[in-house]
Amino acid sequence: MAEMKDVFATAERKMGKTIDHLEEEYAAIRAGRANPALLDKITVDYYGAPTPINQLAAVAVSEARVLTITPWDTSVLRGIERAIQTSNLGVNPQNDGKVIRLVFPPLNEERRRELAKDISKLAEDAKVAVRSVRREAIEKLKEMKKVSDITEDDLKQAEKKTQDLTDKYIKNVDASLARKEKEIMEI
Repeated sequence: MAEMKDVFATAERKMGKTIDHLEEEYAAIRAGRANPALLDKITVDYYGAPTPINQLAAVAVSEARVLTITPWDTSVLRGIERAIQTSNLGVNPQNDGKVIRLVFPPLNEERRRELAKDISKLAEDAKVAVRSVRREAIEKLKEMKKVSDITEDDLKQAEKKTQDLTDKYIKNVDASLARKEKEIMEI
């Protein structure tokens, strides 16, 4: 029975990580307002090493649609500006010599629809990942049945419990998708 609990614990941990990853992906999607997480995937060449912007500067939301980037070392200002321009953020950095400002324009209807499609695809990928974890768990349970570690009844109960866990995490994905869609469409 301890092995069966391990299977459930592993499955739940993996499904939880899937939800966490989805939330991180959603945080990096611009929804018309400034969010420091938008810069998380942008790196700057700093003395030969690709370094995330948040490790080189203080990133703050100064207004609803304005991010300010204040580097600790002003010599990296140009590098940050270049990295933002080459990223597909869709914003032109404004450099005043000490601070970089990113002003995010409001989203138009077409861009909102594109973002809605993108987040739907991310949600579907997350659901596929959750179902893959379910499949792995059920395969392990069937293997345990095959070597007589658990009975047929235990297997049926475990499969139902695994399905219930899967349903719970699929609902979490749907809820996360609904929140992000609402955020994108209402701005």
